[in-house]
Parts: sequence; C-alpha cells; structure tokens
Amino acid sequence: MHTAPAALPSATPRWQQLLPGLLFSGALACAASELGALPALQAQGVSALTLAIVLGMALGNTCYARLAPPCAAGVDFSRQTLLRLGIILYGFRLTFQDIGAVGLAGVAIDALVLTSTFALALLLGTKVFKLERNSAILIGAGSAICGAAAIMAAEPVVEGRREQVAVAVATVVVFGTLAIFLYPLLYRLNLHWQVIGAAPAAFGVYVGSTVHEVAQVVAAARAVGTQAADSAVIAKMVRVMMLAPFLMVLSAWLARGRAAGAAPGGARLAVPWFAFVFIAVVGFNSLAWLPRPVVAAVTAADTFLLAMAMAALGLGTQWSAIRRAGLKPLLLAALLFCWLVAGGAAINAGVAAMLA
Repeated sequence: MHTAPAALPSATPRWQQLLPGLLFSGALACAASELGALPALQAQGVSALTLAIVLGMALGNTCYARLAPPCAAGVDFSRQTLLRLGIILYGFRLTFQDIGAVGLAGVAIDALVLTSTFALALLLGTKVFKLERNSAILIGAGSAICGAAAIMAAEPVVEGRREQVAVAVATVVVFGTLAIFLYPLLYRLNLHWQVIGAAPAAFGVYVGSTVHEVAQVVAAARAVGTQAADSAVIAKMVRVMMLAPFLMVLSAWLARGRAAGAAPGGARLAVPWFAFVFIAVVGFNSLAWLPRPVVAAVTAADTFLLAMAMAALGLGTQWSAIRRAGLKPLLLAALLFCWLVAGGAAINAGVAAMLA
C-alpha cells in the first residue's frame, strides 16, 4: 500500500515576495528625498528623482548583487507598477486652468517645441547616429517633454531596455543641469532681448518650454526673478500635460510600424491606460474639490513613488551596459539641447509675433 505523497508547501504570498524589494527601493527613495531637500542641491535643481537613480546605480553596481535574489520581485514592481501609479498621481500637480494662464501662445509654443524636438531626435538618432529607435525615442521624450518622468512613462510603451532608459535619464541630468547655469547667463547678457523680448515673463515661458526637468526649470527661472519663475512653471506644467496625448500617439505609431512587419492580426496596440487615468486626475484636480493640504500630501507621496521607481531602475542598470552605448546618445542629446536653446528661442519669438 502506497502512502499519499506529502502536500507541497504553499507558495509564498505575493506581498512577502514583494516586501524586501519594496523596502529596499523605499529606503533609497527616502535617502534621495532627504538629500534632495538640502538647500545646496535644491539651488542647483537636483531633484530627488535624479538622486534616486544615482544611488540605485551606485548600489546596483556594487553590493546589490548579494541582495538581488530576495529583492528582485519588489524592485521590478517598483520599476513598473509604482512608476505607472506615480505618473497617474503626477496629475495632481496640474490643472486645466494652467492652460488658460499661459494662453494660446504658450500652448502653441509648448506644442511646437515638443513636436520639433522629438522629430529631430528620431531623425538624428536613427539616420545620423544609427541608434536603436527605442533609444532615440527615449532621449527625444526626455528632451521634448519633462525629463526623467517622460522617459519612464514612455518606457512601457516602447518596451525599452533598462540601459536605454538609464542612458536617456543620464542625458537629461547632464544637459538639464547645464541649462540651469546657461539660461540666467543668457538673460544677463541681454541676448533674450534680440529674440524673445525683454519681459521677464516672456523669458520665463522660454525657460518653461525648453528646459528638461521641472526642478531644473524652477532653478533656472528663479535666478532671473519671481515673475520669470511663475510663468516658467506654468509653461512647464502645460508641457507636462502634453505627456498623455504624446504617449497615445506614440503607442499608435509604434503599433502601426509593428503591423507593417507582422502577420495579419499579429500587431497589438499597447494602449498606455495610465495616460488616460492621468488626464482624468488632471481634470479632477482642476475642480479644486480637495483641500490644498491633501493635494500637497498626494504630490509628496507621488514624488516618493517616482523616486522608488527611479531607484529600482538604477539597481538594475550596469555601468558596462552604459559604456557599451558609447558617445552617440550623448551627442544626440547635445544637439537636441542646442535646438532647445536656439530653436526654442526662435519658436517663442515667432509664435509671440504671430499672435501679437
């Protein structure tokens, strides 16, 4: 008589699988948030998101290998699911009233800067530098819209590799930081008078429509003055709001390209559903139903979630993969930066003249 086999132990609950990696990503996000709150770093426009990926990459290339087995599930959850939640909650920073604040000219400027910069990234990235299309898209999204947040939001749509995302984020850090010092210098040299007019508010729209990260926009515009900073932030928020339609168009375009090389019915539209929810959150926030302290708490939590996602990305990125990418991504980002500075000024001046 055969005895029944012993029952297999029950699988580890999902939350227990995720907990170590979530705690580890959360600890890095906490450290990045504390460092990002330092006045010296705030003055330089260094955000918690930037610090989070730097800390993640530093540990990911040193001691993380020994912690990876128990942490992998939670780190992946942070990089994927928490990222989408962070993008959705980003909508609490925006309102549709922001569009009215910058007017038709501000919206047109943001739209033209976005489309021209992204088109240039695709053209130069794939045709001149022979980069993979995903790399060109991610670098273009970071330069054209809102830096690291746009890159991370575009990653699920393009299905980019971790090293491609990390390289794209690195370009935002390098040239966004350079912008913090360059734009106030341009203002002091009176070069803006020749192109976009002497009003600080007009210069603020120029900063908001062309500088990469929100924190970098604030740092660059504050060096000019309060009026410039106010218009810069509003212009930047409108530009950030364009992230959702950008993701939808990008998803449809990529699906069409895949369909051209696939069997009938083989291509699938990767709908970025979180982008629709993002728009809904912006609409809800526009109603101003929530008290300001609640909105402030939500945006603080959102920053923390995005920092966890960036830390998780850094943990999975190897220096060797970035080195293999070479100088081409940096050169592409450099040319895009030149376009943002010079071409962005021309766009600001042209739209202002047309609508004057």
